[in-house]
Amino acid sequence: MADEESLELEENGEPKSKKKLIFGVIGLVLLLAIGGGVWFFLGSSEPSDEAVVEGEAAEVVEEVNTGEAFYVGMPRPFLFNLPGAARSRLVEIKVQLMVRGGDDDVLIKKHIPLIEDALLTTFSSADVQKMSSLAGKDELRQLALLNVQNTLQPVTGRKVVEKVLFTGFVMQ
Repeated sequence: MADEESLELEENGEPKSKKKLIFGVIGLVLLLAIGGGVWFFLGSSEPSDEAVVEGEAAEVVEEVNTGEAFYVGMPRPFLFNLPGAARSRLVEIKVQLMVRGGDDDVLIKKHIPLIEDALLTTFSSADVQKMSSLAGKDELRQLALLNVQNTLQPVTGRKVVEKVLFTGFVMQ
């Protein structure tokens, strides 16, 4: 009779201890799911080392300078010929450089001939097929930024130019 009292049955015929175990497991799963969701949404938004894109795009990523943006226009548009499959093309590109802070603005103006050389070398090495598409122009802009930064790095000691912007692009 003592055994019968310890196995008190509920209305549906299951022991109370088994029902408590099921509710405990369900509660634990819910807590883990809620904790995982909170960690996912409130976790660090900074990319880890594995998330950094490799290649040329990783070189372009710089620490954000909080100074005011200045745009330095090149004094003349770049005008050059590109050989094509059927005929030669004449290309004119107007460029502005984005820098941060008044000091960088003055520094860029001081080194305009060096920048013009780097940009002209970059532009004249492109081909007509790339310059005809939007993706090709974006690739050319990124390549121009890398070349300008690499050219100015030994002279200034840091990467001064943040962006290369095409303000005019004509290909005939």
